Amino acid sequence: MSDTGSGQAAAVSGLGAGPRPGSPNPELSVVVPLLDESQSLEELAERIRVACKSEDYEVLFVDDGSTDTSWDTILAIHAADPRFGGIKLRRNYGKSAALAVGFEAVRGRYVVTMDADLQDDPQEIPAMLKKLRAGADLVSGWKKKRKDPLSKTLPSRFFNGVTRRLSGIDLNDFNCGLKAYQSEVVKSVRLYGELHRYIPLLAKWEGFDRIEEQVVVHHPRTYGTTKFGFERFLRGFLDLLSVLFLTRFAARPMHFFGTLGSLAFFGGFAISLWLSVEKLVFGRPIGDRPLLLFGVLLILVGVQMFTTGLLGQIMVRPSMEDTTAIATTARVMPGPAPA
Repeated sequence: MSDTGSGQAAAVSGLGAGPRPGSPNPELSVVVPLLDESQSLEELAERIRVACKSEDYEVLFVDDGSTDTSWDTILAIHAADPRFGGIKLRRNYGKSAALAVGFEAVRGRYVVTMDADLQDDPQEIPAMLKKLRAGADLVSGWKKKRKDPLSKTLPSRFFNGVTRRLSGIDLNDFNCGLKAYQSEVVKSVRLYGELHRYIPLLAKWEGFDRIEEQVVVHHPRTYGTTKFGFERFLRGFLDLLSVLFLTRFAARPMHFFGTLGSLAFFGGFAISLWLSVEKLVFGRPIGDRPLLLFGVLLILVGVQMFTTGLLGQIMVRPSMEDTTAIATTARVMPGPAPA
């Protein structure tokens, strides 16, 4: 189940009632988070109609606190075509929160996400669905030829390279908004902050490891202005460190803090032992040597890190012993022997 975080739960529960798409059990759900994109919505809706004409689909616009007429445009689109619906957030919470709300609401067997600025092409959806129907858990778009300025492409390349190396997932474009999922994936990941960039990593952590990539057409922005900036890039990088820690060590904090603490402690112990030998055997003064303070500091840091890991292990133990939190994909229960 998607989680928008404790600071956003009130806003999610207090959403203004929005229109719902028509079909009760659509095959495909398209989630479009948006912020001040009123000029592009009608054209985007028409492109989705053309691309998905052979599918039973719903489209859910999630208005992330727009200050323009985006919500009025969504209402007009819904009045003309009930397959298009919307949810309006009380204020701007960010793309991850908007996607989390959309993921909670969708009903389709397959879920596609895309941006509302017309840079993502809905014509890519059928090919992505084909991969999902062939068994993929997640299909991530790759904007191989981007139509963005260098101020966006250069940081993005650096970000994607670092994420690929640290996560071990061989994707070229983690930040592409055009992605397709099995519904089980979006119902399992938990989004907040800037974690929408790392859905493939979160999905892999939940056991959905059939991740594929598809080269997609990327169009230049026609309306509005980009929401990308240095602050957003920095937040994304910090969230990458957070998600890497959570996916690798959340269930075993002692492995992380204990390893660092042990290295620091034994390093400090070795330094202190060597200085003691110099003092006792060779008679050299050590009181004014910075190395002595450094060795003592390493010992103290090692003890603190080890203690932190131990406390973390005690805190997570109850949740780790709760087997109800473990997801299963199939179950065959034993029964009585045949007569």
